[in-house]
Amino acid sequence: MTRVQKTVFILVAVVALVLGLTVHRVLTSQGQADPTKLLDAGIVLLPQSRTLPPLTMLDQNGEKVAVDQLKDKWSLMFFGYTFCPDICPTTLAQMRELKGLLPPEARDNLRFVFVSVDPNRDTPQQIKQYLGYFDPGFLGITSDLPTLQKLANAVSIPFIPADTSKENYTVDHSGNLVVLGPDGTQRGFIRSPLNNQKLKEQLPGLVVPKS
Repeated sequence: MTRVQKTVFILVAVVALVLGLTVHRVLTSQGQADPTKLLDAGIVLLPQSRTLPPLTMLDQNGEKVAVDQLKDKWSLMFFGYTFCPDICPTTLAQMRELKGLLPPEARDNLRFVFVSVDPNRDTPQQIKQYLGYFDPGFLGITSDLPTLQKLANAVSIPFIPADTSKENYTVDHSGNLVVLGPDGTQRGFIRSPLNNQKLKEQLPGLVVPKS
C-alpha cells in the first residue's frame, strides 16, 4: 500500500468513525441510548421514514379511518385475521401483555392496531368481537382486498390472498409488527416472535416524548 493509499484509508476510517458517532448521538438524543439493544429487542428502525398511502378503511365500529392520519402517538400495526389458528391469537395476546408491561407514559403514547387481511369473513362486527377477547382498546381496521394489498406493500408486510372458495381457508401473512411514528409515517418493524421482556425495556425510550 502506498503512502497516498494509506492516507486515504485512514481518512475514510476517520470519516466512518465520525459518522458512526454522529448516528449514535442522534439516536441517543431521541431516547435510543443503545441501538444494539434496540436490535436485540427486535426493533429495526428504517434509515428513512416512509409515508403511508392515503387509504381509507373501516374500523371495528364501522367508522372510516385514514391510515395516513394515524398520528399524535406511536402505533404498532399487526396484519392478521380473526380465523387465524395460531400466529394471530398468539401475537395479539403478546401485544396485550406488552401493553400491560409498559410504564403508563409509554402505554398512553402507543396505539395497537390490528389490520384484517381477510375481508371476506372479517366484518367490522367480527373484528370487534375478536379484539374483545384480547383488548377492546385495540384499533381494528379492514377494507377491500386491493386497498389492503396497497397498505401491505407500502409497509413491506406481505400476505398472500386466500382461495376463498375453499372451506376453512387460511391466509399466509407475516408476524412482524409495523412501527408508525406520531407523524403517521412508518419508522420501522418489530420482528416476530415478540420478546416482551426486552421490548418493555426498549420501547419506552422510543415512544415517550422527550421534555
